[in-house]
Amino acid sequence: MAVEVDTNHRVLTIDQIRRYQRQIIMPEVGSPGQRRLLNSKVLLIGAGGLGSPAALYLGAAGVGTLGVVDFDVVDLSNLHRQILHGHSDVGRPKVESAAETLREINPDAEIVAYNEPLSSHNALDIIRPYDIVLNGSDNFPTRYLVNDACYLLKKPLVDGMIVRFEGQATVDEPGKGCYRCLFPEPPPPGAVPSCAEAGVLGVLPGIVGSIQALEAIKLILGEGTSLVNRLLIFDSLPMEFREVKIRRDPNCPVCGDEPTITELIDYEAFCGGPAASALS
Repeated sequence: MAVEVDTNHRVLTIDQIRRYQRQIIMPEVGSPGQRRLLNSKVLLIGAGGLGSPAALYLGAAGVGTLGVVDFDVVDLSNLHRQILHGHSDVGRPKVESAAETLREINPDAEIVAYNEPLSSHNALDIIRPYDIVLNGSDNFPTRYLVNDACYLLKKPLVDGMIVRFEGQATVDEPGKGCYRCLFPEPPPPGAVPSCAEAGVLGVLPGIVGSIQALEAIKLILGEGTSLVNRLLIFDSLPMEFREVKIRRDPNCPVCGDEPTITELIDYEAFCGGPAASALS
């Protein structure tokens, strides 16, 4: 699948050709592919562990518009893995720190910062202008919210998750299944620890977030085989990747044959707890 990107309103400048020449010389990218990247819009849910490497590589690759949703501030405990931020950013809103870093990485990119929690009231309006969504949240209310909003808006969702030494990544494409096909119901509150509770190796989100960025770029270019209907599981201790096939569930309440969820719901009530402020 290639996402629909309007390539007419921006063309490559001489400086951009120089900047992206190592990509442009690849036949799978070329000038048309680089223009697709330049005219694409990707929304990142979270400027934390997963959002940091994903945003850096998407910005460096030439994605023209990057939206960043996060309402947390930079904490000292974030810095071992959230590489968008530095020591001098402690106490700043993450979206401000992220925007500053991304503009330094690539001044071509338009950075749109959303310093607010994603909710049933604003999710559709925030997600609607974007071509692809990358989810870097580490709490179940946000994960189900983003899944449902992306399905209702027919937006591809590149999902990632990390904890301790392990990570996962998948792609949900409209009409081919969603997060609820794999996890119909959230676990009981407290059954699955967050990164804040279980810990996470600092380099792990760099690997999984980079995979998410790569999947988004492949979707924009329409190249390669994406992780649609596949859950990629990475265990860093034995350095092993394995894959689990995912099938669309015809009984899924969101993307099934007879959906029962046709609008956004109260996700905190559905998951039995509030959305956490920290994102990976």
